[in-house]
Amino acid sequence: MDFLAKFIEENGYSPSYEELAAGLGLASLATVHKHVQALEAKQYLRRSYNHSRSLEIGERYFAEERARHGQAAAPSVPLLGRIAAGTPVEAIANPETLHFSDFAGAPNVFALEVRGDSMIEDHICNGDFVLVEQTSDIKNGDIVVALVDGTEATLKRYFAEPDGRVRLQPANSNMRPIVVDASALQLQGKVLAIMRKY
Repeated sequence: MDFLAKFIEENGYSPSYEELAAGLGLASLATVHKHVQALEAKQYLRRSYNHSRSLEIGERYFAEERARHGQAAAPSVPLLGRIAAGTPVEAIANPETLHFSDFAGAPNVFALEVRGDSMIEDHICNGDFVLVEQTSDIKNGDIVVALVDGTEATLKRYFAEPDGRVRLQPANSNMRPIVVDASALQLQGKVLAIMRKY
């Protein structure tokens, strides 16, 4: 479970059975399959049938990990008011606290570092970090992490086309959309927030 959680956190998608075997030092894929079935029976894992890289960590695993390690206090920073990015406005202190538990506290949220400029017109730049929620609740226009043909991960806007295909739309007028059959696509989640360090 630790290997699987770390792999998903680092890559944004689940490992193949071959990668699980190599990562755990197992020689047999049958052994990996048996372990996956046992973990699924204990509700530590979920998987979609007839889809590659479809392992998802179940809520039960996260709940037990939180109980075992103790839930850390959610990070927060003081929110001192609003600042104009256009015409200056009067500065009025309005002390509040901004909690990050909506993002960081959820067990099905992971971060990815952005590489490339395909989403630059949505102000997602090379080197930014995106917080992604693993969910199947994806709507047209959502920015998603998608795995195409089980190997290529990409960050794009999701649009279901009338012909049953899916259009992954970049936010860069110099790039063309990726249009694929829905069966060739595995959605890893949707973007919740963007973080940029200066």
